[in-house]
Amino acid sequence: MLRILLGLPPRTELAEMQGAVDAMQRVQRRLQKRISEGHDPEHIWRKQEIWTRGLIVSLDELEQSVFLSGYFEERVRNTYQEEMSQQENADYHRHVYFYKDGFIRVFSILDKLGTLMNDLFELHTERAKARFSFFTVLRQFRYLGVHLALMDKLNALKEQYNQPLRHLRKWRNIEIHYMNMEMQDDLSQRDQTLDGKIKLEDIQDRQKDLELGYRMVCETLQAAFEYIDIMMRNKYHR
Repeated sequence: MLRILLGLPPRTELAEMQGAVDAMQRVQRRLQKRISEGHDPEHIWRKQEIWTRGLIVSLDELEQSVFLSGYFEERVRNTYQEEMSQQENADYHRHVYFYKDGFIRVFSILDKLGTLMNDLFELHTERAKARFSFFTVLRQFRYLGVHLALMDKLNALKEQYNQPLRHLRKWRNIEIHYMNMEMQDDLSQRDQTLDGKIKLEDIQDRQKDLELGYRMVCETLQAAFEYIDIMMRNKYHR
């Protein structure tokens, strides 16, 4: 959708998100089948089917934000904002907008996945922590001693992408709790410079962090839903 607004051709393949989308759609079809067969009087399957569909949409939205963040990052060439043309300055701010939208969506999707797993696996994480995150759910797996194979796989992905996630979490927390991310960077720069010129943060490195965060989300969703798909197939023998 956003590519079309820029006059770019639409996305022709799902690329890194293909495996995750395939796994989520398989689970969605299983849930829809259970619903159609009348096995959902309390609408539990319906709720989980809607959550799964929402995750597919959310992943698509994250991919668009990551793409556009990178698209505008590549159009920024100057190191100092004062040296930018009006067009380049506009492209810089568009990059910042989609970068921020991207890292917020990374953690939003993970937390939505945590909510679905908590419900589907009946982990009752809310008893330990009323407002819990994806990472709280991972700890709940260990605490209850259930679904440890899935927990190990998800923890391995968390560790594999620990550094970019740590960077993204830092900027997410600054953006949400303190001040705008770019203003925090300006403040840090002014504390270190005497001539008043503000050197841009390394937006190439930050874009790499966002792309790795997106990849972690794709691989985490794929691992989780492949496990759910196998579990449902074995449980219902179909």
